[in-house]
Amino acid sequence: MAVDDRLGGRLAAEHLAAAGHRRIGFVGGPLAIPQVADRHAGASEALAAHGDGVELRMFETRSLTVAAGREAAERVCALPAKQRPTALFCANDLLALGALQGLTVGGLRVPQDIALVGYDDIEFAGAAAVPLTSVRQPREQLGRTAAQMLLEEAENDGDHGHRHVVFQPQLVVRQSTSGVGRPQTT
Repeated sequence: MAVDDRLGGRLAAEHLAAAGHRRIGFVGGPLAIPQVADRHAGASEALAAHGDGVELRMFETRSLTVAAGREAAERVCALPAKQRPTALFCANDLLALGALQGLTVGGLRVPQDIALVGYDDIEFAGAAAVPLTSVRQPREQLGRTAAQMLLEEAENDGDHGHRHVVFQPQLVVRQSTSGVGRPQTT
C-alpha cells in the first residue's frame, strides 16, 4: 500500500501556481527518503508543465521535524525580498508548522507575505495559529485496507496473490494559502 506522493506534490504546486505564485520554495529532506523525493518530483513536474517562469527552489532539511521547519524558515527570511519565495510547500505538516513559527518570528505574515502548504493533514494542521493548507492522506482508507489485506492473508494460510494498492491524496485548502490578492513579486 502506498499514497501517490507525486500526485500530492503536483496538487500542492498547482494550487500555489494557480494562485499566482512564481517563486515557490520546497522545504524537506533528506531527499533519500522516497516520500520526500516523490513529493518534490511531483511539485517539480507540475511547475515545469505550468510554465510562465514559475521556479521551485529547494530548502533541504536534515529531518522532517518542527525544528527543521523553523531553521528552513530562517533561511527563507534571510533572503532579500526580491529573491524570497512567495510560497512554501513543505514535505510534511511538522515542517510546515515549524516554518510557520520561523516565518512569524522573522517578521513575515502567512498568508499575506508568504503562502504555506504542508503534507499529511495531521490534526494540528487545522488547529494552527494560521490553519494550514495541507495534502491529506486517506488515513482511514489506508487502515481499513491494511486490516482487510491482513485478514485475507490469515484466512488463506499465506496462499494468496499479493496486490499493491495506491491511494490518491487530496488538497485541503485553509487560510495559510488564502492571501489577499496576488503575491508580491518585488
